[in-house]
Amino acid sequence: MGNGFLEAVYQECLERELLKQKIPFVAQPLLKLMYKGETLQQTYKPDIICFDKIIVELKGLKSITNEHHAQVLNYLKATKLKLGLIANFGAFPKAEIKRIVL
Repeated sequence: MGNGFLEAVYQECLERELLKQKIPFVAQPLLKLMYKGETLQQTYKPDIICFDKIIVELKGLKSITNEHHAQVLNYLKATKLKLGLIANFGAFPKAEIKRIVL
């Protein structure tokens, strides 16, 4: 699609591509968050979780910043998952992918 679209466009395109490639995923699942053993009312809805263990956070920005990296690290800690990807489709001239391991 190229850069310049909203994240929702990239979300839909990636979902179609994952289906085509037969990669198991769940789009925007509602996840409960825990604090000191108690469930919070606030929830977290990641863009995509692949293979039940990889968080994929989609962006449509000029570049990935330290704040985006911290965001995915927090998601990994909160979900107890170990691997996250930031897929930024707004970067020029092509998408950038950042791999984050907890």
